[in-house]
Amino acid sequence: MSRVHDMGGRFGDGAVVPEAEDAPLFEEEWHARALAITLACGALGHWNIDISRHAREKLAPRDYAKFTYYEKWTAALADLLVETDLLSTDEFLAGAAKGKSPMAGRVWKAEAVAEGLARGAPADRQSDIPAQFKSGDPVQTRAAGNLLVDGGHTRLPGYAAKAKGYVVRLHGTHVLPDSAAHRLGDAAQPLYAVAFRASELWHAPEDPDDEVVLDLWQSYLMPL
Repeated sequence: MSRVHDMGGRFGDGAVVPEAEDAPLFEEEWHARALAITLACGALGHWNIDISRHAREKLAPRDYAKFTYYEKWTAALADLLVETDLLSTDEFLAGAAKGKSPMAGRVWKAEAVAEGLARGAPADRQSDIPAQFKSGDPVQTRAAGNLLVDGGHTRLPGYAAKAKGYVVRLHGTHVLPDSAAHRLGDAAQPLYAVAFRASELWHAPEDPDDEVVLDLWQSYLMPL
């Protein structure tokens, strides 16, 4: 079974309504704080972006369904802080630290934030794995799921499992989320942009000739 977060292409959830162009960046003040705290804690170096994504996926289905976007972020962050011993359960429940944190010296100073965000965290890596496909090659995705960890994180969405498409381009070699999310190493491999016709992904698309382009790792793909 897929996790509750794998909602792409699911029927019955209604239309996606884009926000107005003049909508505020954050609907509520605490949303900005949730983003800032998540980035600041991530800068401590105890997890990567794939681990943080998986932490949100692992929220209890009941909580995931009722939480808003930034509530999911803060709940997953709390789990990560306790899981990595940066915060004890007692401290979390009390809302206060017991003594000075050993991470105090790793505080992300305000004057360093802009430069740090601009620098980012590139996911391209060197790899000895040769590219199996080239632009224009027909491919089919495998069944959804993590091949390394049962029930683990993957970037292959359920709606695109076992779908046929074609390679648009090779992006180079990048960290494999299925491995990195479980602290198993970068396991870098070729990453492709792959196009699928809407009629291949959905039973009754509004326009069958529309295409969806997904970035997919080589281990997600099979030749046709």
